[in-house]
Amino acid sequence: MIDRRHALTLLAAATLLPRRGLADIAPMNSEIREGLATRFSDDGTAGTFVAYKVDDYLVIASDRERSGEPQLPASTFKIPNSLIALETGVVQDPDKDVFKWDGVTRPIEAWNKDHTLRSAIAASVVPVYQEIARRIGQERMQKYVDLFDYGNRDIGGGIDQFWLTGKLRIDPVQQVDFVDRLRRGALPISKRSQDLVRDILPVTKVGDAVIRFKSGLVGAERGEPSLGWMVGWAEKGSAQTVFALNMDCREPRHIADRMTLTQACLRDIGAI
Repeated sequence: MIDRRHALTLLAAATLLPRRGLADIAPMNSEIREGLATRFSDDGTAGTFVAYKVDDYLVIASDRERSGEPQLPASTFKIPNSLIALETGVVQDPDKDVFKWDGVTRPIEAWNKDHTLRSAIAASVVPVYQEIARRIGQERMQKYVDLFDYGNRDIGGGIDQFWLTGKLRIDPVQQVDFVDRLRRGALPISKRSQDLVRDILPVTKVGDAVIRFKSGLVGAERGEPSLGWMVGWAEKGSAQTVFALNMDCREPRHIADRMTLTQACLRDIGAI
């Protein structure tokens, strides 16, 4: 039996990513829309976009290959890191618990001040989340990464580095599966922790649609951005679409283009 928790990853992998060798799984609608891939080439880069249209039980991807290639999650790991912080009590209240600035001046100005969990995820403050990871510790971190079935589950490379420069990897289909479980409140942790993290996720409005998201940028903390992520879900009326995008950041403008291209792809598939 395959429960709904794993259905998205398994079914999408079987239909979109046959190289994984998953077969004889109940059918899910899936499509490759190559027009989505041109969004990246027209922007002078390469990337991939995967979406799950919930009401249609439909997975849409821009390609078969890159959509299944694992990458460092970078700051998209702030989603599970926040969940684990709340679940373990490392953070009790996302608006009241304060992480004091360590006094080290960093190139990203928004990092050079005190933060709560809510403000830290909004500004994607790496030093705060590194401190959170250290407080969680290796044993508890591994426990929850395993419980979440998050990517390759490998937290080698340092407790405050494994999602930045270490061994953790996750592909876009897996990102969609994880985010969808959070969206539904179906992760194997308390309802409170999931409700709070959904509430603190950054939000942007596009017309009558709302996008809840978390960005990621491999190398941002070193000032050497190379690959950008955008994961989350869009809400338009009662319809919801979960998505994951990653793209090579070949030029500085590509950092901002993560959201621009996400919205373009969501618009192309009628999600916003």
